[in-house]
Amino acid sequence: MLELIPAKPKSLDRYLESVGEEPLEQIRSLAGQLEGARFLHVNATSFGGGVAELLATVVPLMRGLGLDCDWQVMFGSDEFFNVTKTMHNAMQGMEVAWTPQMEKIYLDKVIENVQRLDTSYDYIVIHDPQPAAMLHVLEHETQQLPRGKWVWRCHIDTSDPFLQVADFLFPMIEPYDAAVFTMPDFVPNGYGLPPVELIQPCIDPVALKNVPLNTATIRAIWESYDIDYDRPTLCQISRFDPWKDPLGVIDAYRIVKEEVPEVQLILAGSMATDDPEGMHYLHRTEEHAGGDDDIFIFTNAHGVGSIEVNAFQTGADVVIQKSLREGFGLTVSEALWKRTPVVAGNVGGIRMQIDDGKNGFLVDSPEECGVACLELLRDPTRRMTMGDAAREFVRSRYVTTVLLTRWLELFVRLAGQG
Repeated sequence: MLELIPAKPKSLDRYLESVGEEPLEQIRSLAGQLEGARFLHVNATSFGGGVAELLATVVPLMRGLGLDCDWQVMFGSDEFFNVTKTMHNAMQGMEVAWTPQMEKIYLDKVIENVQRLDTSYDYIVIHDPQPAAMLHVLEHETQQLPRGKWVWRCHIDTSDPFLQVADFLFPMIEPYDAAVFTMPDFVPNGYGLPPVELIQPCIDPVALKNVPLNTATIRAIWESYDIDYDRPTLCQISRFDPWKDPLGVIDAYRIVKEEVPEVQLILAGSMATDDPEGMHYLHRTEEHAGGDDDIFIFTNAHGVGSIEVNAFQTGADVVIQKSLREGFGLTVSEALWKRTPVVAGNVGGIRMQIDDGKNGFLVDSPEECGVACLELLRDPTRRMTMGDAAREFVRSRYVTTVLLTRWLELFVRLAGQG
């Protein structure tokens, strides 16, 4: 068996105040149509990054609805995760060195995991490239005929992938019953993909990371990390990854600092177990900061968890998400939900969350990022107006109940296909 992640059932009633009764009734009706079915989500890690965070909410809610839903994590190795990180970068457009040996390392580890996989579920959802070949392996290596419906969920931007890797991966997606992408632009051309569905990630409004915090709590958390709560502050919450461009964030901060010398910058993120590049890029970020006492760089190793992230995003004057490629970027909606305007890279799923000039700004360079941050720091009234628009924007589109509805609707459609 793969590693089973504990998931205590979570009541849908907790969302009544956030979204109202009508969406909850729709969810209960959909769940009733799936009574008796068994569901499995498989990904590469239980901690760090948006996928694990999404599953930590969706799976308990499905269980709370009375559905038999499990979350399992595949077994990997340093060698395997180095290959899948290369694959991840290639799928987002980076030119990489890709060899037959890397393909063998990948497939051998997937075969090992398939041998542990319980295929008796009615619906199996495979997340991202790491376990993507499972259905292919099941059919071609083990000679088993899978039962139930299989869905591949791609959380990354595959709009312009490096072809050598795409040509290896995407043919193995063809046997799935559905492929889920975040937006139409991410669906690659030229491959025989299964029917495509579009589902966007969403934040959990009742999670510790997103519940309201009072000023005293925020101030206390900031002070525990030696951050001055009374000074203007920029913040980016992200993994330390070249696609998140923390070096560019520091460059933008330095542009701001020329005009606002008292500004501070917080860079915080968790270190995912399936991201072997994370530590390397953390060190690069620290080197680029150059010992600046007003740049605060934290990870979960410093005790930064959900409530700390909440306090940083809520207390900051501006949240930055200067991604160069982005599948979605949940940290954008997290900040918007907290009424904090966001300056973000004009890429991928971020474009779905930022109404440029109304709840934040879309930018294409460190220079544009710095100018936008300066504009917001100089105009508290506009920050407040943007913040109010931001929360309502997220409430209607990107909260957990919307995500759960979309998944249940997909499962019901698949059930109707026999």
